[in-house]
Amino acid sequence: MSLYQLQKLIYHVNRDAAQRERYRQDPAAFVKGYELSEAESAALLNVDVRMLYTMGVHSLLLRPFTLLNKISNEDYAKALKGLE
Repeated sequence: MSLYQLQKLIYHVNRDAAQRERYRQDPAAFVKGYELSEAESAALLNVDVRMLYTMGVHSLLLRPFTLLNKISNEDYAKALKGLE
């Protein structure tokens, strides 16, 4: 598992319009460009908020990423409920 690579991918999607478009066009191919475990890739491709947070993705990266993936505030809060 590489938290650095995981957060780097999310940062690129959040901050770089060209990278974001590549991600939107083919998420599976985009994810392969980073050294991620199968679990990390699956969490990203499924936008599994709870798993990404549990893996250590910082909330300041995670929330913008989930907004780009149309995760509502309510669904985001539900996914993280009980992890305080």
